[in-house]
Amino acid sequence: MQVVAEGFNAFETKKTPTGEVKYLGSPQDVIEVVQSGKLADYILLVRGGTTTFLTPALSMGASGVITMSGAPESHLGILSREFQIPCVMTAHLTGSDSRYEVGNTDDAHFEEIAQSLVGKTVQLHCDDSEVGRISIVD
Repeated sequence: MQVVAEGFNAFETKKTPTGEVKYLGSPQDVIEVVQSGKLADYILLVRGGTTTFLTPALSMGASGVITMSGAPESHLGILSREFQIPCVMTAHLTGSDSRYEVGNTDDAHFEEIAQSLVGKTVQLHCDDSEVGRISIVD
């Protein structure tokens, strides 16, 4: 297992969802992925833990979520626990020094994560009570 990113684990689970990382940056992106009928094929990547427009995807069968900011106490952390959807929050790339800091993070941080993960097949590992891990599937 090659861990490429880590973050806060929203809740401890033995589920290890695998899927292609798909960035959802707008409500329209969520509608499109839900209507595609392929929602379960993706691990959903969003910018923040307060991304409320992701809720329809969670209630309709999303298999996993990665956020680039936010804490387990945020909107998506709470909903991921309620729907039992593994969620790695405030993910950072293990090979990068860039880390999210509230009020002090520029777009380059988010773009680096998206460029490294979007389109890749990954697996989420959320069996640790605190740290969630993201690995590339060969």
